[in-house]
Amino acid sequence: MKLSELQPYEFEAFYGTYLGTLNKESDLLDEFNKGKDDLIQFMDTLPADKFLHNYDVGKWTIAEVLLHIIDTERIFLYRALRFGRGDTTPLAGFEQDDYVLGSNANERSIEDLKDEYTAVRDSSIALFKHFTEEQLRFSGTASNLTWSVAGLGFAISGHQKHHLTILNERYL
Repeated sequence: MKLSELQPYEFEAFYGTYLGTLNKESDLLDEFNKGKDDLIQFMDTLPADKFLHNYDVGKWTIAEVLLHIIDTERIFLYRALRFGRGDTTPLAGFEQDDYVLGSNANERSIEDLKDEYTAVRDSSIALFKHFTEEQLRFSGTASNLTWSVAGLGFAISGHQKHHLTILNERYL
């Protein structure tokens, strides 16, 4: 499925910022694979002295941003699994700042985060690869917002790309 095929009711307007970072004619799986390559390249070339850097007081470190990307993907992937299997039970939201506070990201190595990211992204690719076109259109409610499975997938990719842009522009 291409982003241009996504209907406005399949994602919430707030997340349009993330979706706007993506090529409208890119395929969902292509976005996952390109995003994986881009983030691994970022981690591989990140200077060691920048890993715990933040660009201002009270802002997350690069390590925390990277783990935030991983946590958010894992949560959105769980939502996609539930909705893709036809489960319409409304799902609760999550408070990203609380997740970062409890993440211990600054005590982890870049290699450890890269390994975890790779595992999560590979899991996303494996799950989305086997959704049918019909399942990609299944929807549910998370955080009091309506999402389709495809909308969640594109939000995962756009969220990561958004944060990677911030990392490159504000942190480096």
